[in-house]
Amino acid sequence: MSFGITKTIPAKRGQTAVDALYDGTLDEFEFHMAGKPSKLNVGHYVYTIFNHEIVGRLQIKELIGGAVNPKSGRPRTLVIVACPGERSAVPIPRRGHQGTRYYDGAEWLE
Repeated sequence: MSFGITKTIPAKRGQTAVDALYDGTLDEFEFHMAGKPSKLNVGHYVYTIFNHEIVGRLQIKELIGGAVNPKSGRPRTLVIVACPGERSAVPIPRRGHQGTRYYDGAEWLE
C-alpha cells in the first residue's frame, strides 16, 4: 500500500488535462490543500480521480506551507508532484469530491 491523498480533476478540465499528468508533457504539477497536512509527507502520493475513477497517482516531491487561498485568505499547503505519474492498471471506482481526502492506497495494484 502507498499512502497519500485523493484529488479530483474537474470534468471541465477534460481528458487532455488528465493525460498531461501521465504522458510526459509536464515535469511537475501543483495541487493545493487547505491548512497544514498532518499525515502527508514527501514520497507519498496524490491519487487523481477523473469521471469517478482513480486513474493514476503522482509522487509528492515537495510540500510548501505558508500559502494563502486567494479567495478566502485561509492558509493552504502547495503539494508539488513529479510528472509523469503512474496510470492505474485498471480504473479504480472512487467518487469524486471537492478538497482533499487521505487515502491508504489499498486498491492500488503494485
